[in-house]
Amino acid sequence: MLVKERMSHPVITIKTDVPIMEALSLMKQEHIRRLPVVKDGKLVGIVSQTDLLNASPSDATSLSVWEINYLVSQITVADVMSKKVLTVTEDTPIEEAARFMTDNKIGGLPVMRDEHIIGLITETDLFKVLLELMGAREAGVRVTALVPEKQGELAAITQAIAQAGGCFIAFGQFAGEDQTNRLLTFKVSGLDEAQVVAVIEPFIEQLIDIRS
Repeated sequence: MLVKERMSHPVITIKTDVPIMEALSLMKQEHIRRLPVVKDGKLVGIVSQTDLLNASPSDATSLSVWEINYLVSQITVADVMSKKVLTVTEDTPIEEAARFMTDNKIGGLPVMRDEHIIGLITETDLFKVLLELMGAREAGVRVTALVPEKQGELAAITQAIAQAGGCFIAFGQFAGEDQTNRLLTFKVSGLDEAQVVAVIEPFIEQLIDIRS
């Protein structure tokens, strides 16, 4: 799966000279938390809801409401935006975008095609991918188990489930307790919990969780 298949588009952008209160209003209206900033059609920054809120005066200020309103009206997106923008291309694998966001502690990345911004991939988009991968919106028996880290083990489990009449809705593997095992999470339809346990028991080290 590539970024272009799950990015939000068309992307909503904002210009550098827009007052921050107008930018906040746009975010509220569109239910978004960040805006790429453009100037002359080119990406020059990105501004988040946090950036805008932090630019507002503190409640402890001694300024009058009129002075506050005047000062706030003078602050533009260009004054608070992040100028060093990390981006990805539309052909970036989705997991690479997720790793990039995690390593850099950011919640969204503009998606570029040449010098033009064509979308935005956010943490919300990645959560939706996780929902799909784990079959969160589909009914079935969900299993989490530790399996030995050895060649052919996963193939044996999937084959046994299929032969018993089960159909996989989701399948994922993760790091185990150590290098000798893996954590396996999957969801199947066509079998009840007791049937699934009976099928997988010869292949697993420990059944951690099972639920329908």
